[in-house]
Amino acid sequence: MKQPRAWQRMLSGRRLDLLDPTPVDIELEDIAHGLAFVARWNGQTQGDWPYSVAEHSLLVESLFNRLAPRGETRWSLAALLHDAPEYVIGDMISPVKSAVGPGYSELDQRLTAAIHIRFGLPAQLPARIKTLIKRADRISAWLEATQIAGFSTAEADRFFGAPPAGEGAGITIAPRPPVDARNAFIARYHALEARMRQG
Repeated sequence: MKQPRAWQRMLSGRRLDLLDPTPVDIELEDIAHGLAFVARWNGQTQGDWPYSVAEHSLLVESLFNRLAPRGETRWSLAALLHDAPEYVIGDMISPVKSAVGPGYSELDQRLTAAIHIRFGLPAQLPARIKTLIKRADRISAWLEATQIAGFSTAEADRFFGAPPAGEGAGITIAPRPPVDARNAFIARYHALEARMRQG
């Protein structure tokens, strides 16, 4: 029996094995391009453009910095990359993930570890950093739900939890073209990388 193909060819020319990903086959531009074309909320958002995972990632990193204003820059990078595996496995809403089962989670974990190593992060993040990123992610989900995904405040409070006072305040979400989201993601990565080099 011929083995099924488990790799995907990237625009960079890399061939990423989805079942056994290696850091050397991961490129920033591939991640940014892929995430800019993956729609959050299965595309069910208001506006002329889908709200992309690239934009969501930028928002989560910004919220993470609000929660940990004196944190290490590498953890801000981890927040920016928190959904990076979705550049090849897509974004599934929680009900679909539950239906698919543990296979999706295992794939996500392998890709996450390879991505972290590629960009100088530990394969497994410290528990406190994971908790903070998850908190920023939930605030982001609440903001997205109420501003562009059609949820009432009461619905969003029930499913995502109401953000504590001040967390997420003053943030307005406006989906933009994929090329703009891609370029913003790349620019933010390079800004964080430069900051890490400076120590």
